[in-house]
Amino acid sequence: MLGTIVRFLVSAIVLLLVSWLIPGFTVAGFTGAIMAAIVIALLGWVVEKLLGERVTPQSRGLVGFISAAVVIYLSQFIVPGSISVSVFGALLASLVIGLIDLFIPTEIR
Repeated sequence: MLGTIVRFLVSAIVLLLVSWLIPGFTVAGFTGAIMAAIVIALLGWVVEKLLGERVTPQSRGLVGFISAAVVIYLSQFIVPGSISVSVFGALLASLVIGLIDLFIPTEIR
């Protein structure tokens, strides 16, 4: 339980960092980042169940990169006001989050 809470807090911080770095990607404060992190995690879980494990962040590849961008883009429609993303912003955010995840994993392995 504590590990899950830490995971979402780290994910929220990463989203805030990415929103500072990436044009076309904005997050409405820390509460919005936590809500977005939860929604992105849930959407990512659904995509992984539908498409299989080849779309997980650990086996990124092109399919994983595109699916992560789609998940990030779709999350703005589930939590409107918490996150706002353009298509280009979602692609860049997916790339930056993937790079950050190499050094600071947001998933408990």
